Amino acid sequence: METEFLYHPHNYNRTDRAPAVMALGYFDGVHIGHQTVIRRAVEKAEAQGVEAVVMTFHPHPKAVLSPDVSEEDMRYITPLAHKEALIHALGVDRLIVISFDRTLASLTPQAFVDHYLLDLHAVEVVAGFDFSYGHKGRGTMETLPFHARGMLFQETIDQFSYDGEKVSSTRIRELIRDGAVGELPPLLNRDFSLYGEVASGEQRGRTIGFPTANIYCSQPYLLPAIGVYAVTLETDEARYQGVANVGYKPTFHSIQEGDPTVEVHLFDFSGDLYGCAVKVTWHDRIRGEIAFSGVEELKMQIDEDCRTAKAYFNEKG
Repeated sequence: METEFLYHPHNYNRTDRAPAVMALGYFDGVHIGHQTVIRRAVEKAEAQGVEAVVMTFHPHPKAVLSPDVSEEDMRYITPLAHKEALIHALGVDRLIVISFDRTLASLTPQAFVDHYLLDLHAVEVVAGFDFSYGHKGRGTMETLPFHARGMLFQETIDQFSYDGEKVSSTRIRELIRDGAVGELPPLLNRDFSLYGEVASGEQRGRTIGFPTANIYCSQPYLLPAIGVYAVTLETDEARYQGVANVGYKPTFHSIQEGDPTVEVHLFDFSGDLYGCAVKVTWHDRIRGEIAFSGVEELKMQIDEDCRTAKAYFNEKG
């Protein structure tokens, strides 16, 4: 899959581009609803012998348009690099990432369709029922035939529901913020995970008998609620079970500031993972973060957390 970054205004016209079926959306999380939209576009492209293209945007419109949010504040279910990998796995030929800024946001719906669908040679578009485009989202899938002037076909994917509720990035973010990671797999069609690198931390875990891998994420992931989780950690060579703490270590730090840290204690592991790229997958929340009276009480609780996590993994097989 080729990834193409476009900035407004671009200089392409329809004759410059190969014909394509385009899936349109922001696609944070690439959840089961997003997958349905993208797979349908791939299916239609294959049937017509044209490119299967996903068009998305970066950064999130909220980071540009909201006076209370900046790009530095944004946290994603799937930051751009992770989203790119998930889309690639769906069989897409090309990912187009449009730089979202105030100029792009000010385009009329007609101008957006002219420059980003017709000029980029979309012959058909597939999008969810709630996709909107143009200034203040005034363009919708209902207005698209008018703005496209009969120059492309379209298919609208209906609302995707699970357990009686709409599947949406908003719903998934709420579950992550609540720490309800065990409820995410049916909505994502995979376990919730993040990618990072093992970095040097305070190394306090070694002194109390529970060495941890300190996970540094260069990408702006939305982290689960502060607390302790049953997790797996994967390197290029192996996959390990363990427990992760997301938080500020209140037993040792009285001030909570900045982003929480992610530390993973692995079962049945000895070695050095510093500098390793890893994938952390979140399976179940064990408890919230607690300030203990001292190290011995903390050690007893970590031991109990490990037993709880091992029981979880034994039950899941």
